[in-house]
Amino acid sequence: MKTKLTLTVEKEIVEKAKLKAASRGISLSRMFEEIFEKEVPEIDQTESQRAASRLLKRLEEMKPTKAPHVSDKSALKKYLREKYG
Repeated sequence: MKTKLTLTVEKEIVEKAKLKAASRGISLSRMFEEIFEKEVPEIDQTESQRAASRLLKRLEEMKPTKAPHVSDKSALKKYLREKYG
């Protein structure tokens, strides 16, 4: 159930909040809801930061693999030989 809420806030803060919500493509009301419905608010994260967090989580869930027993220098030489002949 939704209900109206009236807040008294400095005009400058309201403008900043509106800009932040607009930059995320959501309403100020939705941004307010997101802040308080999550245990750990991520409101200050950009979309890139959220994507990086999701990627990191996926990488942490992956099983480790053994690294090849080739030095970086040898691998680079092989790559350059294959690319340029």
